[in-house]
Amino acid sequence: MSATHSLYRRLATWLLLPLLGLGTLMLVQAYLSARDAADRAFDRLLEASSLAIAEQVKWQDDQLWLDLPPAALAMLATDAQERVFYALYDDRDNFITGNARLPGLTASDDTALHYGDIRWHGMALRLGVRASRLEGWSQRERFEVRVAHTREGRDRLALSLFAGSLGRIAIMALLAVAVVLLAVRAALAPLTRLRRAIRGRDPRTLAPLALELPRELAELRETLNDLLARMRRVRANQERFVGDASHQLRTPLAGLSARAELALRQDDPQAWRAALEAIQSASARTARLAVQLLSLTRLNNPEATPAPACLDLVETARSATRHALAACHRRGIDLGLEAPDDAVMIDGIDWQLEEALNNLIDNAQRYGARRITVRVGALPPTLEVEDDGPGIPAEQRLLMLRPFHRGAETGDGSGLGLAIVDGIARTHHARLTLAEGHGGRGLRATLLFLGDRE
Repeated sequence: MSATHSLYRRLATWLLLPLLGLGTLMLVQAYLSARDAADRAFDRLLEASSLAIAEQVKWQDDQLWLDLPPAALAMLATDAQERVFYALYDDRDNFITGNARLPGLTASDDTALHYGDIRWHGMALRLGVRASRLEGWSQRERFEVRVAHTREGRDRLALSLFAGSLGRIAIMALLAVAVVLLAVRAALAPLTRLRRAIRGRDPRTLAPLALELPRELAELRETLNDLLARMRRVRANQERFVGDASHQLRTPLAGLSARAELALRQDDPQAWRAALEAIQSASARTARLAVQLLSLTRLNNPEATPAPACLDLVETARSATRHALAACHRRGIDLGLEAPDDAVMIDGIDWQLEEALNNLIDNAQRYGARRITVRVGALPPTLEVEDDGPGIPAEQRLLMLRPFHRGAETGDGSGLGLAIVDGIARTHHARLTLAEGHGGRGLRATLLFLGDRE
């Protein structure tokens, strides 16, 4: 099976795509959480460093004075070798001392310490600003301690934390993918069993499937069983048809053989002539039977039936009447056509409708009709063949639509003509009706075209 039409791959794709999206969101969340954790950890170092510096601020010689111990900045140094800056400002934002003139921050609340990310001289810095004052009994001068460092240590810690989360997320993703694939395979296992059961069946059997399946596939199994039931009926009809056809053909062929064998035993030319005439008559009936069998088989094969096309019933009736005129004339039968001057258009198959008219005309000839009339109606579209023969009793008319059923012993028909006409009528969504002819004599066969209403 092509991968583009694989149900397994389609289900797996639709289930794995949401997992991929969820995994992406988890990775983003893990990175943000790692960066936030790194910021909190290093912000604690900024807090401790700024507090240590603030505790060393004193008032000396009428000004603020700072004696910075090395440990106050050493605590901010890590293996990432960040650059560390500090500055002391008075309450009038005058720079007192420090290794860099760091900018201030606008406080968003009343807290003594606040942080911010800044760009300073082309460097990304994390800045902590502590607002404090001297706690002496004579001086309560306010001041700010500003401490900043570059982000190398923060980024390294964030990447380290993210790498740990990434490993766990990758393991979870692999487990989720494995679970999804196993779940899809398990869900499709009944379909695989159904496929194997169908593939392993004897092609000659049409017995129903009895495989236990989930509810969704049980409906498919029942649909297949319905199809198999219809195929059993079709095969039974075909076997019955083949049996009837072989019987119908075996009888005249056996008669031909017997006639020829009997003629070979005779020395009288008149006997030979009589045998040849009988053989000729029997062979003509057998040929007609073979043609009708082929027509009936062709009608029952939908693959051999072309698509309906727009055609004129008047032209179809004229063609069928013209083809049958010579045979009727030889038998002394009056064959006529009654049709409107305008075309009567329907969607149909021309050779089938001509075959239907030929069979109706041929039946009327073979069962003693002396007058046959073909009619075409416009509203609604109809084809009609009426004769003045013996007709068919009302109780026998439905039976006459069965293949090989003959309602009278007289005549040399095969019992297939009306069955073929009925099949053609159903193909054209038409209704075939059999009724008495005008004056209560003969038979009137009518094809009433109903379009798609039936």
